[in-house]
Amino acid sequence: MKNESLKKQLKDLQVGDLISVSWTDASIGKSLGSGVAVDVPAQSWGIFIGLMGKRSKHIVLAQNNFQYSDGFYDIDYTAIPVGWAVSVNVIEKNHVPKDEAEILFTSFLRGGRRM
Repeated sequence: MKNESLKKQLKDLQVGDLISVSWTDASIGKSLGSGVAVDVPAQSWGIFIGLMGKRSKHIVLAQNNFQYSDGFYDIDYTAIPVGWAVSVNVIEKNHVPKDEAEILFTSFLRGGRRM
C-alpha cells in the first residue's frame, strides 16, 4: 500500500463496521474522447466483512443480505482492490453485532445459494 494513512484506516477496521470507501475505478474508452482523464472516482458503502484475496487484497463490503432458515446468508457484495482505494471512513463502529458479522463472513466464504 502506498498510503500510510490508508494502511492505518484499514488496520483500525473491525468486521461489522459500516464504512464508506473512496476509490478509483477502472475505465474504458476511446483515446479521442477521454484525453488523459482516466481516473473514475467511485464511492461505496457497506458492512466491512474483511480484507480478502490471494493475489491482491480486496476490501469486501456486504451491501445486501438474504437470511436463510439455517442461519446463513446470501450476500450482495462489492470487493474493492486495496490498491485502488483512496480512503476509508467509518460511518458507525459495530453497526452489525460481531457475532452476526462473523456469520456474514462465513456465509461469504461458503458461497450463496439464492435461486
